[in-house]
Amino acid sequence: MGEVAMAIRHSESQQYLLEDMHHITCKSNNTVAIHSEQSDQECMLAEESTGSTKTAEVLEEGFMQYGCLHYRRRCRIKAPCCNEIFDCRHCHNEAKNNINVDPKHRHDIPRHQVKQVICSICDTEQEVQQVCINCGVCMGKYFCETCKLFDDDTSKKQYHCNGCGICRIGGRENFFHCYKCGCCYSILLKNSHPCVEGAMHHDCPVCFEYLFDSRNDVTVLPCGHTIHKNCLKEMRDHLQYACPLCSKSVCDMSKVWEKFDMEIAVTPMPEPYQNRMVWILCNDCGKTSKVQYHVVAHKCLDCKSYNTRQTRG
Repeated sequence: MGEVAMAIRHSESQQYLLEDMHHITCKSNNTVAIHSEQSDQECMLAEESTGSTKTAEVLEEGFMQYGCLHYRRRCRIKAPCCNEIFDCRHCHNEAKNNINVDPKHRHDIPRHQVKQVICSICDTEQEVQQVCINCGVCMGKYFCETCKLFDDDTSKKQYHCNGCGICRIGGRENFFHCYKCGCCYSILLKNSHPCVEGAMHHDCPVCFEYLFDSRNDVTVLPCGHTIHKNCLKEMRDHLQYACPLCSKSVCDMSKVWEKFDMEIAVTPMPEPYQNRMVWILCNDCGKTSKVQYHVVAHKCLDCKSYNTRQTRG
């Protein structure tokens, strides 16, 4: 793809290179909404789960006044791995994976193993539950017993997905879980997205952050591989338009290929090279072709793509 990137620098078509990409942005781990056939019995709002014995005033005390950068909640968690107290699992992971921490001691919290929480209103330590056993405050409007997740900001439309095993946001009706890809996509892609087994269960090929529980936007490339949306933008800014994993084009490049046709037409090769033939492999369709050598690029005879590499000279 080196030849392609070099020639693109001389074209004027960068502005539309990614306009036709068919991808879906998703946010993993409390930032992506997912579809699941599971009911919301274990993830319910406080009003539905506390009964009539608690007054609204007690339940609502401190609502949206406590929490951290990641969640609005009225409790803190006790990490089962290090027995320390944090506002949430993200706060724990950021503190315990800091560059100043000895690499031998770095770790993530096992979210599903959290057993103790501390009420932010009365500081009572207790087993994981939605309503404080001491002061009766609701520690999170949204509560998932499986994920040990508390959140007062229910505008996120949280719910638990059995397929992913974690809670997501965005509304169950808008997303579906693909069991082959192992992740969730917009319902609009249910019958059209390219399936890649375990597509979200690997690191971003650019920044190497684990995508499945990343809190940054993730996009699906036409080839089915996944990447952070911001990382894809960085690739585009540096004139890189091929998937870092399989080298297929990340968008419709037909207009660019037309520019290549015109540039090659006005750039004749010196006489010693005019009859030289080379074998190429197309990164887009996977076909091999024997084509005339040109210093600018080589065109696939099958799909007409210039996203090719020379295999034999």
